[in-house]
Amino acid sequence: MAPVADVSRSIAFYEQLGFELGNSVGEEGGPLQWAYIRAGGAHLMLTRADSPVPPEQQTMMIYLYADDVVAYHRELEEKGLDVGPLVKRFYMELGEFELRDPDGYHLLVGHV
Repeated sequence: MAPVADVSRSIAFYEQLGFELGNSVGEEGGPLQWAYIRAGGAHLMLTRADSPVPPEQQTMMIYLYADDVVAYHRELEEKGLDVGPLVKRFYMELGEFELRDPDGYHLLVGHV
């Protein structure tokens, strides 16, 4: 469960990565307080933070896998997301790349 400044903003960001909203809770006319999103086997809960968590103090990293990491990198780049370069590593032959969500959480994406 990741505390975020704006649950709706985070949902919109993760939808660009292929996540779908499973459920959300909020008071009528007010901001969302909680949401459950999923993409394939990945599940993430988002909760509205009581106070902002500075990006430099984020300690959680989210690792995602893509069937075709090269195509997924290109797709996100074409959507205008600030994705890092696709870097080949000894443990990730086709490469992996990183990006940050709106609250500064570090996401790494590699191939399945």
